[in-house]
Amino acid sequence: MSTQTTTPGTSTELRLEKFQVTAEEDASPGGRFANWFYAVGVGFFEPRADAEDYPAYVKAFSADGRVLVGVHDDAPGALSVDGAVPVATYASMRNTLNAGGPEPLQAHLITSVTVRPSHRRRGLLRRMMTEDLQDAAAAGVPVAVLTASEATIYGRFGFGCATFTSSVTVDVRERFAVLGTPTGRTELAEPAEVPALSGEVFARFHARTRGSVGRQYSYARRVSGQWGRERPVEDKAVRTAVHYDDAGNAVGYVAYRFEGWSREPYTVSIIDLVAGTEESYLALWRYLGALDLIQEITWDEAAVDDPLPWALADRRCYRVTGVEDVLWVRLLDVAGALEGRGYRSSGRLVFEVADALGLAGGTYQLTVTGGRGRVERVASDSEVDVAMDIAALGSLYLGGVSPGALVGAGLVEQRTEGAIELLNDLFRDAENPYCITHF
Repeated sequence: MSTQTTTPGTSTELRLEKFQVTAEEDASPGGRFANWFYAVGVGFFEPRADAEDYPAYVKAFSADGRVLVGVHDDAPGALSVDGAVPVATYASMRNTLNAGGPEPLQAHLITSVTVRPSHRRRGLLRRMMTEDLQDAAAAGVPVAVLTASEATIYGRFGFGCATFTSSVTVDVRERFAVLGTPTGRTELAEPAEVPALSGEVFARFHARTRGSVGRQYSYARRVSGQWGRERPVEDKAVRTAVHYDDAGNAVGYVAYRFEGWSREPYTVSIIDLVAGTEESYLALWRYLGALDLIQEITWDEAAVDDPLPWALADRRCYRVTGVEDVLWVRLLDVAGALEGRGYRSSGRLVFEVADALGLAGGTYQLTVTGGRGRVERVASDSEVDVAMDIAALGSLYLGGVSPGALVGAGLVEQRTEGAIELLNDLFRDAENPYCITHF
């Protein structure tokens, strides 16, 4: 699939090219894929890729089913980068989202969004985003999601921040101890076995974790050390440990890297930690705490309601160094999205949704019985319990944001008494949503 259109109304016409990466895509330097990839690197301050790396990236993007968009200025200045290199980029792919319902939902994942400073304020981002969301909505995908490098950009397109993770540092010196009775065993994994292992374990985690997003091709390669941090070449510093339950099933793993003897205190950084059970999660931390000579463990993807500090003999070993938003959610089909999630109580609520892009606005009635929701559009003059824009609904969707907080921020309006309490009862859950997939 490849299409080209132009964007008139500027001093030079800008050409938009859209194509899906397949296994047959030209991976040579100077090809459209390499030029697009270079443009993304410019936007995120990454070094230019080595020519021999492009085939690996093409294989990964093809496996993900990524659709790439590049905007080209075919009349650059005499000394400027060639017009074959896009001045703006955008990419999307499909994967699953666990919204707490009986089955995972199809989600539209957006990534690699850049606009070169020389071409700002020309509506390029708005055009790429709007057309892509319209196409996804027309295809019947209920939700779009992204991870944002800048928090000020995506609210105007209807995305609301919905999940969070903590960066933590754990002191694993003498006072570190995980309470409780250990289960199963944890052992160093054979690197060649890690890609298949990681997929198997993540599938278990994904099925039980609301907010989780399915993973792309590169994850199994990075957690196994087949791909490094900067290039798709072997990283020999990566180690992976696997936890087996009492029945001998692999139910968790942790991939980690020692940060070197020049860094003090001696530190191991977690690359990826995925546990299919609560017992496995604590077992992996017991393993990490037993690593010889190591004084600290750092991790940037701990749950905000992480059980680890409560399981420690001395919870002061555990220090939160930051909290970051991860998943931003945008509903494209309100009925499809709300009927596809789970609920913790029953009730009926009429809500009004404003959508500046005209994709999902309207007045809806949500009726929840036995944890399952049914949604229908109702007349715009119906009595409304709560009103909000589509971004606020995206923040509420996975249950990790308090409706009361959004009322206090002026993002949700209560119009009938008790509506916010009911909204909270329906949407909130005992555990916060948790996403450890970045894309």
